[in-house]
Amino acid sequence: MTAILKSKQAAAATRLDAMSAPKSANWATPARAAALARVERMGLPSRRDEYWKFTRPDTLTQADAPHAAVFVHDEAPVFDSFDRLKIVFVDGVFDAAASDDLALESVEISRLADAADISWAGDIYGKLEERGQDPVERPLAALNTAFASDGVLIRVTKTPSKPVSLIYRHESDSSDATLHHVVKVEAGASLTLLENGPAAARFNKCLEARVADGAELHHVRAQGRDHERRAVTHMFVELGRESVFKSFTLTVNGRLTRNECIIEFTGDNATAHVAGAALGDGDFVHDDTVFITHDAVNCESRQVFKKVLRNGATGVFQGKILVKPDAQKTDGYQKSQSLLLDGDSQFLAKPELEIYADDVACSHGSTTGAIDEDALFYLRARGVPQDVATDLMTLAFLAEAVEEVEDAALADEITGRLEGWLVRHRD
Repeated sequence: MTAILKSKQAAAATRLDAMSAPKSANWATPARAAALARVERMGLPSRRDEYWKFTRPDTLTQADAPHAAVFVHDEAPVFDSFDRLKIVFVDGVFDAAASDDLALESVEISRLADAADISWAGDIYGKLEERGQDPVERPLAALNTAFASDGVLIRVTKTPSKPVSLIYRHESDSSDATLHHVVKVEAGASLTLLENGPAAARFNKCLEARVADGAELHHVRAQGRDHERRAVTHMFVELGRESVFKSFTLTVNGRLTRNECIIEFTGDNATAHVAGAALGDGDFVHDDTVFITHDAVNCESRQVFKKVLRNGATGVFQGKILVKPDAQKTDGYQKSQSLLLDGDSQFLAKPELEIYADDVACSHGSTTGAIDEDALFYLRARGVPQDVATDLMTLAFLAEAVEEVEDAALADEITGRLEGWLVRHRD
């Protein structure tokens, strides 16, 4: 055993000593025990791990949750104008009074903390996360599986009349939340899943989703607004034949946000699009880490990530497409770009392709740059003030990522939030 591994295991032991095992239903107990064993074996992440070399995991792994002030905003919550079924968590605990009745046609919803024996959830909980540990270890996801205290289990049999909306609220400046959601979209069904809110001072969230043959899962998430949060999120998605998964994440500010997305194609002719737009100002680190495994024929994956950074903010993108030998006719596309609004910010990118099939069309590209001075001059010459011109060009830069949101009304909501952030952060 190496000294590095011993150090990581010691860090895990310290963290585990400070945690209490949650009440667990019998169906989840084996998965929790297996996840705990994985954490003890792997230890917690360190900067010496290849996929953590750009992002310090310290505040995500320390025993005590760091403090984060609770902000009060006069701005309406994201998605507030949409008809949706609202499920509210306050500092990581389900709030029945603030939530809607969980009854929705074609959808079964249970709370992780008190769900009885649910066989379909037992077939997923911890299973996709465990598969996602190979070839890259993800100990914070295993820690989540072992200790998640709450979350929802959602099974979709047809297509409901409105989205399901998960809302996170942060009311304690030292809260530590661990949530785990499980989603199963049955064959031919579809669901739109919305998420928004800062959740806690430190937040560890995991979503496992199985999208069956011919099913669709559309996921739109808005993280934060001018909050000191530290968060790590994981999405593990398994795609069946002719299924569709599309996810978009808007992130504004926060001290540290790491979003991991692990997708596996198990059925032919499936599609997965993952996109994100991040805006950071000052003491801000935003990390998108994506791993997509093509293990089926004629599947399409698309990654589009845009980051706008200023005043020393840091953006990270790590994206990998793995094409296995039998995954012929794979179409894999990856783009990561940053717009640096000053000379103090930085963008760190690690795009990867690993291909073992010979009939594929895969590409990746990553760029970093500043505002186009010629275009800025053109707008200013026509009477547009510099700050407004800069905002217009920034929105144009982010537009490609926002266009990945399939619902036009949701895309407009995201664009409006981006405009609001830019106005608030003008010099």
